[in-house]
Parts: sequence; structure tokens; C-alpha cells
Amino acid sequence: LPLSEPHSGRPPSRGAAKHPPEARGLLERMLEFLHPGPDSKNELMETLAEAEQRELIEPESRQMLEGVLRMAELSAGDAMVAAPRMDLLDIDSPYDELLGIVIDTAHSRFPVFEGHRDNIIGILLAKDLLKMQRAPELNLRALLRPAVFVPESKGLNELLRDFRSNRSHLAIVIDEFGNTAGLITIEDVLEEIVGEIEDEFDEQSSDTGIYTLADGSQRVAGDANIAAVNGAFGTA
Repeated sequence: LPLSEPHSGRPPSRGAAKHPPEARGLLERMLEFLHPGPDSKNELMETLAEAEQRELIEPESRQMLEGVLRMAELSAGDAMVAAPRMDLLDIDSPYDELLGIVIDTAHSRFPVFEGHRDNIIGILLAKDLLKMQRAPELNLRALLRPAVFVPESKGLNELLRDFRSNRSHLAIVIDEFGNTAGLITIEDVLEEIVGEIEDEFDEQSSDTGIYTLADGSQRVAGDANIAAVNGAFGTA
């Protein structure tokens, strides 16, 4: 019989009599609440919102579950840092110039190019660059890690699996013509699930949800107050 039909004549579960409703676990209560299951993603979103209202799940849990559902429809192109905003290192730049960029931007990983910005030849870890301070004879090329390239159309779910299996944290996003469209990090992917991830280099403007990043650009939280945003950017 389908689960939605009553099972007449079936004796009550002995376990159910032992445990009052408030003692049941979250999973059991959620399964009961979701029965019969929703037929679409939108219906599931509504069900999660109702579950939060009935205090079956916390607001943070609902937001994370909704992020997982939304991420299934997103690609690398949706979450990447666009090419004009990428902080790159030129393989032919002197050490002091490279070190200055690393300090100013405060990133831990940098794409390295040769000749022109589209010709990315590897990834440099900031900590590896510091090795040249102690051993100037080191060749910068020898410190480069292989760059990972992904198409703009690659789904975030698949990309996250690749990041985890390859133990990599950054990928270069390529457009349909083979040009560099941008870059994406594992943090960018995770933010689609859990929301904005602040680090010690992000400065928030007086709890308005407006963040000044290490590279000088600004990021605005989706729930930021519109009046505060207009005031900050002079668009009122």
C-alpha cells in the first residue's frame, strides 16, 4: 500500500508508546512533516519555510538547505570572480613587486600569467613566494602549482566534488572560446550554500551588510538595508 494510505488493523508500534512526541528526534519529526513529500523544488522551499515557522528546524538550517537546492541550478559562471577583477601575478615581475601584490590583496593563492593575462601558466601560493626571501636563488617557475581549468557551464555541485577529491581550492573558469572568464574558489561555492563567509581581511561597514574586501572592491549582502546601500554608494 502507498505510504499515504492508513494501515488498518496494524497494531500500534511499541516504541511509539514509550516515547512522547517531544522526545522524538528531528529527523523523525521532519519525515512525518514532509509526508507526503513535495512534488517540486518550489514546493519543497515552501515546506522548509513552514517547518521553520513550526520550529522543526532553525532559520540557519532552512537557509542552508535552500542554498543546497539553489546550488543544483548554478554553474561556475554564476559564482565566479570575473576576469577584470582577478588579482594575477606576472611571472616576469620582480620579487618585490610580487610581494607587494600579495600583501595588498591578502589572498593565499594567485594565478600566474606569462605575456598576457589569458596565458595562465600556474598557481602560486603566497607562502611559497616567501621561500624566495630566504633563498633568492629559487626559480619562481619551480614554485608554481598546476592550474585547474573548468568551463563556465560546469555545475557547482560537480565543481565542489572536484575541489574535494582533488584537494584544490581554486579553478580558472574558461568561456566557450577558450578565454579566461574568471576564477572560482571553494569559498565561492560554499557561500552559495551557507551565505557570506567573512574572513579577517573583510571589513564590514557598521553592521549594514556592506563589506570592503582586501582588494578594495565591495560586496553587499542580499539582506542589506536598501536605504543603507543607497547611502553608502550615493545612489539615493
